[in-house]
Amino acid sequence: MIGLDISSSSVKLVELSQSTSGELVLERLASEPFEKGWIVDGQIEKFDEVADAVRRVVSRSGTKTRHVVMAMPQSAVITKKIVLPAGLREDEMELQVESEAHQYIPFSLDEVSLDFCVIGPNANSVGDVDVLIAASRKDRVQDRQGLAEAAGLTPLVLDIESHASRLAMGRLINALPDQGKDSLVALFEIGADTTSLKVLREEEMLYDRDQSFGGSQLTQLISRQYGFSYEEAEQKKISGELPEDYESTLLTPFVDSLAHEIGRALQYFFTSTPHHKVHYVMLAGGTAAMPGLRERVKDVTGFASKVVNPFESMKLGSAVREAKLRREAPSYLTACGLAMRRFVQ
Repeated sequence: MIGLDISSSSVKLVELSQSTSGELVLERLASEPFEKGWIVDGQIEKFDEVADAVRRVVSRSGTKTRHVVMAMPQSAVITKKIVLPAGLREDEMELQVESEAHQYIPFSLDEVSLDFCVIGPNANSVGDVDVLIAASRKDRVQDRQGLAEAAGLTPLVLDIESHASRLAMGRLINALPDQGKDSLVALFEIGADTTSLKVLREEEMLYDRDQSFGGSQLTQLISRQYGFSYEEAEQKKISGELPEDYESTLLTPFVDSLAHEIGRALQYFFTSTPHHKVHYVMLAGGTAAMPGLRERVKDVTGFASKVVNPFESMKLGSAVREAKLRREAPSYLTACGLAMRRFVQ
């Protein structure tokens, strides 16, 4: 299965395989940008344009795989952990889940796609299990399915974006000293319009909060300062074809501002939880690799900072260009997690 991550600014594709020794191999990655307004708050506003971009990214990647894993934005999904008796048959559990779901879902169950999975034994009640239920409006789900089908793909799994990024992060946390045991990892995913902070401790997510700042703010500054259209400004930001004064006039102040936003988000986490430090600040998303950001975040927060490469320690297939990978890897965290679903039951 290929992983296909559809965000507000682009579609990203990742295909992984596994070597005979069990190592993950990055076979393909590709991305295609969207124009502003095609997707707003996770809602597809320009279906035909987005579908064309998905077709282009599949074609350009060269993949022959037609099974795909996609994801819904967290904001479009209602999740709830419930407790049910262990030992129920599948059909009995379905009835119980539907009965419980009525309490948490503000729509008729006819209007939603609903699924559930058993997480494991309940810590406080012997003979019970924790069950995660997830629901999303059918029209939102059908939009995602329709995009895949318009590109000649068959959607097999519809995940949640935050779950996919956590799956990809699991590998990276295991690679930390002592396999990241008891380490608090603050993951900042810096998107075009939104930055999410997730604080992870091994498999557990302790905190999850979105804030409205991201890379598009710099694009808007470039557009205003130099008179480019938004699309031109975004392209020149990526390619680095900007006037000599760009770094001192726009880039350095923006990096400083972004680092302070990250610092404030961490302070909010500290004041609203019992925790008062993290062990690592991990930066992901297209803006994460911005020159000087990691160093500035370390200065502002005082914590060890690292730019995420979700393909770290993977073998690279012959179709992967290393220069592109180095430049763009942090933006593929969710797509990598989706592609990893092939190897996770």
